[in-house]
Amino acid sequence: MFASIIFLWLCIFFIILQFKSKRPKNFPPGPLALPIVGNILHLSLENPLKDFERLRKSYGNVYSLFIGSRPAVVINGVKAMKEALMNNANDFAGRPQDLFINDTTQRKGVILADYGTSWKEHRRFALMTLRNFGLGKNSMEERIHGEIQYVIKTVEKSVGKTLSPQVMFHNAASNIICQVLFGKRFEYEDEFIRVIVQCFTQNAKLANGPWAMLYDSFPFIRKLPLPFNKAFKNVEICQSLAKRLLAEHKKTRVPGKPRDFVDCYLDEMDKRGDDGSSFSEEQLSMYALDLHFAGTDTTSNTLLTGFLYLTTYPHIQERCQQEIDKVLEGKDLATFDDRHHMPYVQAMIHEVQRIANTVPLSVFHSTTKDAELMGYSIPRGTLIIPNLTSLLSEEGQWKFPHEFNPENFLNDQGEFVKPEAFMPFSAGPRMCLGEGLARMELFLVMVTLLRKFKFTWPEDAGEPNYTPVYGVTLTPQPYRMKIQLRAAQ
Repeated sequence: MFASIIFLWLCIFFIILQFKSKRPKNFPPGPLALPIVGNILHLSLENPLKDFERLRKSYGNVYSLFIGSRPAVVINGVKAMKEALMNNANDFAGRPQDLFINDTTQRKGVILADYGTSWKEHRRFALMTLRNFGLGKNSMEERIHGEIQYVIKTVEKSVGKTLSPQVMFHNAASNIICQVLFGKRFEYEDEFIRVIVQCFTQNAKLANGPWAMLYDSFPFIRKLPLPFNKAFKNVEICQSLAKRLLAEHKKTRVPGKPRDFVDCYLDEMDKRGDDGSSFSEEQLSMYALDLHFAGTDTTSNTLLTGFLYLTTYPHIQERCQQEIDKVLEGKDLATFDDRHHMPYVQAMIHEVQRIANTVPLSVFHSTTKDAELMGYSIPRGTLIIPNLTSLLSEEGQWKFPHEFNPENFLNDQGEFVKPEAFMPFSAGPRMCLGEGLARMELFLVMVTLLRKFKFTWPEDAGEPNYTPVYGVTLTPQPYRMKIQLRAAQ
């Protein structure tokens, strides 16, 4: 009897050895992967960020996991991140094409498209068009200041009371990118902006949540009526709204005289004709949604994080206001160039971006060919997870890696400096398209509001909760802030 039990266990062990996920030769180390499920039991499905850090301490800055039966490499720390995304940028510039997030977007757009001719054409077009439409120029500043006036009106209604800023900041960021894309803004109660923001918010949570991880790990569940199907419905809703907007846009368009990004794209389609290029109206609707999501969610969540910390760190808010008052004395409006004379405000905004860690795992990459990284061999098509969290709190890179402190971006002379570990927009050819717009928005919105209002934590609100809600982007917990007009106003 005893010998039979021993024999049975040996058989089971042998079967597990046969089926367990095997690491290729010289592949980065990592925890033992189980058959079928891989390392899914090593990760919290709700929020795996602490698990990634725990595994980094055990296996080093480059380690591997199996998502189901699929191998993935997690990159941590500034040295490994620079080697992969900058020094060997082309080798690591691919995008995995069979994950939940790709399936929901039908592999269209520019953010998730694979690293090929279509992606290169669309990225080049986007960079050129965004530059031509005034990023870093007065026209873009005017658009942002125009939207800020609506934000100010919303805040003014709450003077002496409290305000929940979530919807306000999401709508403001959405409207700024809408003006770039579609040449128009929407009232905050408009169905388009309300539905789009709602769908984006839900999909951001779903895409890095437990159901997406299960979808990626076990392809056989993809046809089942499970909660991840909500994301596909949300994309359909957004696409129908975008297509309706594009149809209206085409009616008023004058070819060769573009008013906005969409007009430029349609002009480009006319120019290319039937040359078999990747430019098409179907591509455009997802492209516009891509840019809209990227330009809305990250900026609004960074603003929300910023004002959460400014209300609960009043000494930092006050020091910013003193610098703003001094630099803007006698001026009606701030300009983006004013940042060069506001080292402390610059440091505060960058510290907000660091602590917000808005896109903690960047957007997943994949290797475009067999590659080398930190002495390891990584086969072509391997899923790459850049853990930006590891950079933004890396010991030795920051004076105060685990606390909110603008001194992280100031040298001993009080001048603004940017450590090399500051990569909230990622790096290399996949670096965020909208970095210039985001930086301008954050500066102008925060400076204008801090100049006019004082923001405090309500006395009856209890202790602030700084733990964000996990998703593709990290979102601060809902909060309220008390609004007062500043004495100078």
